[in-house]
Amino acid sequence: MREPGGVSGVPAGRIPAPYAAPGRRAVQVTLVAAGGFYLFRYGLDRPVAATYALFAAVALGGLSRIPGTGRQRAVVVLRLIPVGWLLVVVGTYLSVRTWSAVAGMLVVGFALAFSAVGGPRPAGAAPGLQLLYILPSFPPYDPGQLGDRLLGTTTGMALLVLAEALLFPERTPPPYRARAAHAAAVAARCTTLLAAPPYTLSRAEIRTAREAGHRLRSLTVPEADRPAGPGVRDRALSHTGLATRALLSRLPRLSAMSGGGVRPLTTPDGDVRPAAAPCCPPDALVTDVLDAVARLATATASCLREGASPLAAYQELAAVRAVLSARSAAHPGERETPAPDVLRRHAAVLEVADAALAMGAAADLAVHGRRASVSGPPERFWYAATRGPALWWHRVRGHAGRRSVFFQNAVRIALALTAARLVAGVDTLPHGFWATLATLTLTRTTMDETWSTIRSALAGTLAGALVTGGTLALASTHTNVYAVLLPLWMLFAFTVGPVKGVGWAQGLFTVLVALVFAQLAPPTWRLAEVRLLDVLVGSAIGAVFGLLAWPRGAHDELRYATAELLRRAAEIVVATSASVALAGPLRRAGQAAVPAGMPGHRSLQHAVILAESAYGQFQSEPTPFGGRGRGPVLPTVDWQAALMAGHHTLWGSERLLEPPCTGLGPTATKVSGLGDRVAGRMLLVSAALDPGGDTPTGPVPRLARSLADADAEPPGAPRLYYATVSWLDSLMADLSRIARAAEELGTDGDGEGVGRPGGAESGPEDTEDGASTTGNRPEGTGDTAGEPRGGRAGPGPVPPD
Repeated sequence: MREPGGVSGVPAGRIPAPYAAPGRRAVQVTLVAAGGFYLFRYGLDRPVAATYALFAAVALGGLSRIPGTGRQRAVVVLRLIPVGWLLVVVGTYLSVRTWSAVAGMLVVGFALAFSAVGGPRPAGAAPGLQLLYILPSFPPYDPGQLGDRLLGTTTGMALLVLAEALLFPERTPPPYRARAAHAAAVAARCTTLLAAPPYTLSRAEIRTAREAGHRLRSLTVPEADRPAGPGVRDRALSHTGLATRALLSRLPRLSAMSGGGVRPLTTPDGDVRPAAAPCCPPDALVTDVLDAVARLATATASCLREGASPLAAYQELAAVRAVLSARSAAHPGERETPAPDVLRRHAAVLEVADAALAMGAAADLAVHGRRASVSGPPERFWYAATRGPALWWHRVRGHAGRRSVFFQNAVRIALALTAARLVAGVDTLPHGFWATLATLTLTRTTMDETWSTIRSALAGTLAGALVTGGTLALASTHTNVYAVLLPLWMLFAFTVGPVKGVGWAQGLFTVLVALVFAQLAPPTWRLAEVRLLDVLVGSAIGAVFGLLAWPRGAHDELRYATAELLRRAAEIVVATSASVALAGPLRRAGQAAVPAGMPGHRSLQHAVILAESAYGQFQSEPTPFGGRGRGPVLPTVDWQAALMAGHHTLWGSERLLEPPCTGLGPTATKVSGLGDRVAGRMLLVSAALDPGGDTPTGPVPRLARSLADADAEPPGAPRLYYATVSWLDSLMADLSRIARAAEELGTDGDGEGVGRPGGAESGPEDTEDGASTTGNRPEGTGDTAGEPRGGRAGPGPVPPD
């Protein structure tokens, strides 16, 4: 956390706020890099070890952007030490020939860049690890130096671990488990209030629930604390957060059904405003379910905080939920059908119970791993019994295609680094290492950003070369001068560079490397000329591959991925509506049910994954290169709403197709027609986002927020009818948001409005979190998204089996 006074122990007035955090970082890197360099260069007279100690610290302390506090970064660097050894060994032996070094650069460069699919930590460490391979992959080929190279690398990384852990300790933010536990406790309180007269929530309580859910969004969680890894516990913890948000988003609907959603409140004048009269008090079975939900939410919070299993509360809720489902799901004609208001409430309460059950099972799995005592539905918790290597394989396989921005980024940087290494080897470019490093640091995800970066970098490098030439001419071979200047300049460079931008950073780094190499070999003023030439070559290679390999970054890909998502969602809507509408003995016998893990669902899940990763990178990119590009410019599109539609399609379809599967009777035709209508709207929006060759271009259509006839109450309609119509209505609300900002619709920024009783509600997820409560989250970052830097995409989601 940033300290108000700047660098620890320094008054705030002496260091401007923007330089405080970079200043602390600069002190750490300078102490480690200079300390390791001087130890080996002057203390032990081992220049090779000195070089590797310095660059190991610079790579993982300066070039990498590992998220988290100092102690969290220290743990990451400690675990990466064996990886650093492997990269140094491989780079050393492959440098024997230019072709082997080039081939190694292609493979290693792609693998390290593609490791970003593993979450924020691998994504942040990847650039530094690239440097640890690049350095030994250049001549001289001397396996006899391998010992010194490994010694220097180990020393630099070990000193960095100590510096991260001990210098400038930072306040540790609340872990994600604590956030989820707090949200579960809020859900328990709200559910308890809904189970007792007057069965409503105050506006303050609804706001508290929204805030608790909002704190589980990936953008509000520090990158290091996001459950973004491919392992069982990370997946289960993200599943817990999303299921908890699903529960919190559904509770206000029950309040709205009980008479306006307002409990008695005290006005600023001291008057008590009475609650609205409930339009239909819940029956005893509903309150039993809500009481069980409250107990399970309390047990879930205890599980996340103390490790106690919520098994007993889970089983209790599952039992009463089954009773309510059986009572409200009777086929028309078998017995008297409850009133429409009762069925709407039953449908809403069952949604609350399902979300609570998913929350409890996921929390137990997140805390206890494969030793969890609660067994959730295997189609939702498909990862529970899967081993770690298989989960990693699922993650990699889900992004191993040209439509994944992670794959695109890895291909772009791997090809650029390979070309730089080839040019350096074939043309015997002096200090070709610098050209490859320039390619690594200047290549961005869009051509526009790459070109802007290169222009600033060349200007900065030219200025740095002039300063370097003057310094070398004045100091000549007086090594003591360079030894004194190096730590001072390093501290200045790592403090000012991150704040002033890439031009300053390249110029300062040009002088820095000159001060280093001047202590390793007799220097001349031509060293500045070589540095400028290398940066020019490296930036030119980066520009070429930025132009050839997906020059518009995620801008085009987001349109394609979102359109594909809506097409897949339309297929699921039609199939689900048709399955629900089936009547007769097949439906009642359960033979007409479509399994939740059917291939159509998996295709939609994969489409959601790719769209979310594209959206995460899209947020970090500037205006697309080349203007309009190959598709229409859609500045008013609400991409989050489009992704929400995909999540809600999965969530609702799985819930509606769960047994017991009763028929709809005379309302079957109506439900099927409503499903076809919603699917048609999805295809209409899809065509606007990604028009075909002969498709008329135009803006995304502005659709009605509610589905026509969603409020109808056909005589004898069962609870399944109201649940299906509510789901279709929520999808229409999502589609209406695509062409309108949330503010126009009167919803809050989190997309979690109360909605009308039994009507369209916003669902459990927003797209930056990227997961439905089926556990298929973009161990995002989506994040995801979230706090993107330099056009790098955040960590992406994980496909199911």
